[in-house]
Amino acid sequence: MNRKLRGLYYTIPGILLGAAGATSCDKLAEAVPGVGDVCGPCGTVASGDLSISGDAKLDGFFAAVGSIQNATASIQGDFQGNIMALADVYGVGQASFDAALVDKVINAVKADVTLNLQGGISVNYRPPQCSADVNVSVQAQAQCEVKGGCDAKVTPGSVSVKCEGTCSGKCSGGCTGTASCVVKAPTVDCSGTCEGTCEMSAAATCSGTCHGTCSAGCSATDANGQCQGTCTGTCSGSCELKAAAKCTGTCHGSCTVDQGTAQCTAEAECNGKCDADCSGGCQGSVTPPSASASCDASAKCNAQASAQANASLKCTPPSLDLSYGFKAGVAASAQANFVARLGEFKARGAAIVQGAARLSMLVDGKIDGKVVLTPSPLASLKTSLQGFASADAIGSFEIPPGRLICVVPAFTAAVTGLGEVATGVAGTISAQAKFVSYATTGA
Repeated sequence: MNRKLRGLYYTIPGILLGAAGATSCDKLAEAVPGVGDVCGPCGTVASGDLSISGDAKLDGFFAAVGSIQNATASIQGDFQGNIMALADVYGVGQASFDAALVDKVINAVKADVTLNLQGGISVNYRPPQCSADVNVSVQAQAQCEVKGGCDAKVTPGSVSVKCEGTCSGKCSGGCTGTASCVVKAPTVDCSGTCEGTCEMSAAATCSGTCHGTCSAGCSATDANGQCQGTCTGTCSGSCELKAAAKCTGTCHGSCTVDQGTAQCTAEAECNGKCDADCSGGCQGSVTPPSASASCDASAKCNAQASAQANASLKCTPPSLDLSYGFKAGVAASAQANFVARLGEFKARGAAIVQGAARLSMLVDGKIDGKVVLTPSPLASLKTSLQGFASADAIGSFEIPPGRLICVVPAFTAAVTGLGEVATGVAGTISAQAKFVSYATTGA
């Protein structure tokens, strides 16, 4: 911002803080001739406008705020809708959502299980995986560079970023970290740990769901007497693992080994620190490559691209495998009705777990109560915007004179909006945690 505009920022605070409109633009035009050509109605953070300030390096942060606001609102709406649907399935009569409805639904499911099943439900759970949306970061970088006067081009399918954190996917350079090499194949004799199903070559303990013969203490069996639940003895057959574990046999899924082992080939993926470009998910800050061959604006665009990527983070669906056995004497029709209800519970439960993981990651940087991203996207974005709010910081951006009137209200709306997100989702996060605890443990 030049000296004249910086002086304008100090001398007409009443105009800057006024509502955007014809009167404010007229006043600003009187102070700075020629401003009327670019002055007009200000966009809003809530509506996702991409040209509030006219400087893409700043507007990218406003866009990230809009993304977080929209994401959290959508997740809350989906959660309430899924709980209401389950309340209808399980006959919990209530016309609208409130926090108490979550407990009522859980208690109704528990009562249904107690009435129909022997030994309850065994749940084999694998949590969602959440990472920054690298596609968003690359597109945000390109758009910012175009507005900076660069000839930016993005080649479809060639999305890769610098990842300050854990790279989950292909790494073009060196990947480091304990058990950071992931071999994915239909089947593999895994020398490390297996995530998925282990087809056991001999009877062994099963940390998950045993499908086959259990020597003692199976929590659920099928009509043929085969184990389909947790086994306190040894399991012969296959073991659907609830977490990555040693597999004595054939691994159907992902095999994780140390870098440098024979199984870690060029086709393997990284699940650790990547010293070059990462083309998969990233838990941490992302820095997309320049979208043009030579661009002075490239480095200045990185921060907003990273903020937009983290604000748009994605989470994979969880795995919820449910095993159970009916009590003797439960009629076939009752069994069919129970299975139908449980199918709805599993489908909507998986959606709730996935949404809970995404909401917790956005707000707290946590999955299943464990911190995996510090600071969280919400906290990082709030810190950045507060840092930009001074006149000196604003002066570092190329804001057209006619857009000055839009900037201060946008900062106020953005910081206030982020604060409202943090407080407004607390109840949802707590309610989600109750449901997730039951859905992932069966207890």
